[in-house]
Amino acid sequence: MRFHGIIFDLGNTLLHFDGDTSEMIARADQALASSLLSAGIMIDKERFAREFRYRLSTYHQEREIDYIEHTTYRILEQVLADFGFPHVPEHILQEGLKKLYHVSQNQWIPEEDARPTLEALRQNGYRLGIISNAGDDADVQLLVDKASIRPYFDFIITSAVCGYRKPDPKIFRHALAQWDRTPAETVMVGDTLHADILGANQLGIFSVWITRRADRPDNNADKDKIIPNATIQTLAELPGLLGSSTSP
Repeated sequence: MRFHGIIFDLGNTLLHFDGDTSEMIARADQALASSLLSAGIMIDKERFAREFRYRLSTYHQEREIDYIEHTTYRILEQVLADFGFPHVPEHILQEGLKKLYHVSQNQWIPEEDARPTLEALRQNGYRLGIISNAGDDADVQLLVDKASIRPYFDFIITSAVCGYRKPDPKIFRHALAQWDRTPAETVMVGDTLHADILGANQLGIFSVWITRRADRPDNNADKDKIIPNATIQTLAELPGLLGSSTSP
């Protein structure tokens, strides 16, 4: 079997979160609220933090139904408008989001076998890319740079920029267009059955489910319905699975 390109998911595939999610979210929301207050946006800090997280959580449920990505920036704009601040300058919003995401960024750790695997795949002639479902493109790009993996990739595509999320076929077609290759020449590697594997299967992309961090309720509910073309536990298994041949 010959492939030209390999598309990776990012979170829980190439990187993993090493921290307490609930504690991180609370600190991040407080950091955002503090940043806004420092910029002269006189909100009630605690009430704003609660409302922002509620609105964001509600939206996160909605986007898994229609696969449309509205950025965290847009949600923040809407919440502030409802708090009586409809025209906050962009630089203030961006600085607030920078503080929000900074809280978690140091806790996203590259998998130990990520860089060796990427290096081996590039040496074997594969082209590599990333598609990440995320509400903030700048956060993803910074995580990629902090992990020192950008040089391996031809593109890092986020749903925040594209406007649609995996498994929507449009985001996969956008990635394929970067290489001008067909789905049959492409591999998708990810940890989420519904987003990564279903999205790949719909287009005829060879789907590889990485299970190292995939034991979650969402995946468990889909195990009998969404079937990958191949399953691996670690990234280190991928070069052997695919072999060293690439498409002509």
